[in-house]
Amino acid sequence: MSETVICSECGTSFDVPDGLRERYPGWTPSRCRTCHRSGRPTRRPAHATSTGRRGAAAGALTPAQVLETFTDGPLTGVFTDGSADPNPGPGGWGAVYVRDDQIVDEAHGSDPDTTNNRMELTALIAGFDLVPTGERTTVYSDSNYCVKMINEWADGWARNNWRRKSGPVKNLDLVKALYERAKDRPELTLRWIKAHDGSRWNEYADALSVAYRR
Repeated sequence: MSETVICSECGTSFDVPDGLRERYPGWTPSRCRTCHRSGRPTRRPAHATSTGRRGAAAGALTPAQVLETFTDGPLTGVFTDGSADPNPGPGGWGAVYVRDDQIVDEAHGSDPDTTNNRMELTALIAGFDLVPTGERTTVYSDSNYCVKMINEWADGWARNNWRRKSGPVKNLDLVKALYERAKDRPELTLRWIKAHDGSRWNEYADALSVAYRR
């Protein structure tokens, strides 16, 4: 058994064996083995500058402050984010649909006992639902794991009665709900976006996802 974690450096997903977690209780690695072995210092999210060109520490800004601070990144699409702190633990999710840098619709919520992946999946489901049927746009998530899950892996899991080679699919209720939406909505394109890199609407979705803390 293992837990899937997203590398804070390169955005790829990797598994942390249960044996390693038992040796170091309460610890979760932030970087994959490749990035760890690279010898580069761990990259910390930088605080926003006056130009709005760099990412801010996660959850440090309110949605209104994000709009005052950031200008970069795609200005049309659906942007989603979700997290739990600690993981597992209390968590939240957020989704915003924007067109030409203007908010069309948004949603957010929380769960007192959840995981990062469940909140990311919940945010994506809500994000798909924000877009009227037939309207073309891109849905962005900074969870590379969730994006690959739907774009690359879920077709095979569905053909295999929703089982992976290594066992059952985790969070199957949410995975199936998102997969069905992706299949029913071919006009929507799901793409990965880098986290905390100064993208205005990704930062906004992050601020929505941690609103429960405030």
